[in-house]
Amino acid sequence: MDGSRKISLAGSVSLGAGVMIGAGIFALVGQVAVLAGDWFPVAFLGGAVVAGISSYSYIRYSSVNPSSGGVAMLLKDAYGPGVAAGSFSLFMYVSMVVAESLLARTFGTYLLRPFGLQDSVVLVPVLGVVAIVAATVVNLLGNRLVEGSALTTAIVKIAGIAVLAIAGLVASAAGGGFFAHTSGDQVDVVGVLAGTTLCVLAYKGFTTITNQGDDLRNPERNIGRSIIISLMICTVLYLLITVSVEASIGAEGAVGARDYALAQAAEPLFGDWGVAITVAIAVIATLSGLLASLFSVSRLYAMLQTMRQAPSLPHQVIHQPLLITAGLAIIVTAFLDLTQIASIGAFLYLSMDIAVQWGTLRTLYRKVTARRWIPALSIVLDLTVLLPFTVLKVQSDPLTVVVAAAIAAAIVVAQVITVRHRSATR
Repeated sequence: MDGSRKISLAGSVSLGAGVMIGAGIFALVGQVAVLAGDWFPVAFLGGAVVAGISSYSYIRYSSVNPSSGGVAMLLKDAYGPGVAAGSFSLFMYVSMVVAESLLARTFGTYLLRPFGLQDSVVLVPVLGVVAIVAATVVNLLGNRLVEGSALTTAIVKIAGIAVLAIAGLVASAAGGGFFAHTSGDQVDVVGVLAGTTLCVLAYKGFTTITNQGDDLRNPERNIGRSIIISLMICTVLYLLITVSVEASIGAEGAVGARDYALAQAAEPLFGDWGVAITVAIAVIATLSGLLASLFSVSRLYAMLQTMRQAPSLPHQVIHQPLLITAGLAIIVTAFLDLTQIASIGAFLYLSMDIAVQWGTLRTLYRKVTARRWIPALSIVLDLTVLLPFTVLKVQSDPLTVVVAAAIAAAIVVAQVITVRHRSATR
């Protein structure tokens, strides 16, 4: 690609932050409050810590070997071109597709909130599918349009969320105070840790930046910079908005409006205008998040096809990675609700991240000049939040655990078959 047409650092940050600032904050606040109670802002801070430490391995690898494959190339270097690399690469890919479905259903939920139809089992997925189709069309028009729209919408939603959060904090301080709606219950450490697992999803969009290697200017330096800046922006915004929600409606109110907590929190402070503004920002955030995610995730799938770890359609079909990614996201959007989507995404992503950290710790640390204690710490943190989350999910929602396990098993079996076929045809 011509250097003048490559993505700038600002564009890369916009794409990365665009993926994160979407369903991550608009849909997950209520989901996390279910698990963490009054301490859900702490869970979001914990998610930033887990994601920030885990990002070290991705940054070190991308600084040495920037490519459109990103995580897939890292896993291949760590484990060789076999079942392990292919399986965990597809874990990453599927978790990203699931994240797109989270964005799509959040778009539908918030768009319907002013009409009282946010719980519709038909309209929410229908609007989600429409959003995916629209984002796919824009991506087909080229990456410059995606970058341009990402930069514009990132400014709008970052400023909008910040203004809403700060205004909410000021209004709460002038009214009943920040802690007027707290329950007074003691901290549930297991619940906060489990909630942190979901919060990691609000930050995991940074991994899509590693897929920009072939499209980014000066990727050896700018991938790492983009990841750090994106994570810092999102951490500040998430803390502002979660504390504002806590002050406005408390954990109980966030749980009651599980899928649209931010709109619910705006109503007592700002009335119908606050709800309308929140809905507008949510629509912009989720649509731009879909644009950015489809752009990055389709490049990951293209790399998996090149590595012969993912299936292809007949060669006459053009734009296969984008169309396959959009098609899978549509299926997930149509058949799973927000809670199921978030949980499955968390299981797959954290499993993949443990594999990335172990590969860096065991094999790649010399190649990428990494300090081994950092990926080791990342593994400990991943397990610290994932195990309590799994225990609670087994107790409260075993079907979702079974579905996640079935998806993981299907991916591994498919990779075993693929590797055997690849070996037989050499």
